[in-house]
Amino acid sequence: MNLSMEFSRKLALAYHQACKPLCQQLKLPQTAFDILLFLANNPSYQTAADIVEVRKIKANLVSVNVEKLVKDGYLTRQAVVGDRRKTQLLCTEKAQPVIEKGRALQAVFFDRLFENTNETMRAAFFETIRVMSQNLDTLLKGELLL
Repeated sequence: MNLSMEFSRKLALAYHQACKPLCQQLKLPQTAFDILLFLANNPSYQTAADIVEVRKIKANLVSVNVEKLVKDGYLTRQAVVGDRRKTQLLCTEKAQPVIEKGRALQAVFFDRLFENTNETMRAAFFETIRVMSQNLDTLLKGELLL
């Protein structure tokens, strides 16, 4: 396995492990917790289809967890004006303490992830990510040159 694949795998595993105690404390399945934080942290994404597409969570798993979040009062559904097929998912006031705890956990996680690095290393890392993101945009447009 190459270094980038191994890094991605370890990152996902470490994040899941870091979230597990908070999810148990909140009595939320981790997928429901992930959905709630995704919607709270990414306001331009507001539908179940967005979650499936961007987070790559299976549609049936999104459906079950969104239903739980709505039933438990963490999300509400609202029709999208002009598109009767779409339903917007909105975080409620009840969700705010969960979101705050989740964001605090994410901040600590990323602080720990960047331990033993200096500002120069972090700046180089984020610049590399920015350039690679632009390269991915080019690749996604079908501009792969062999």
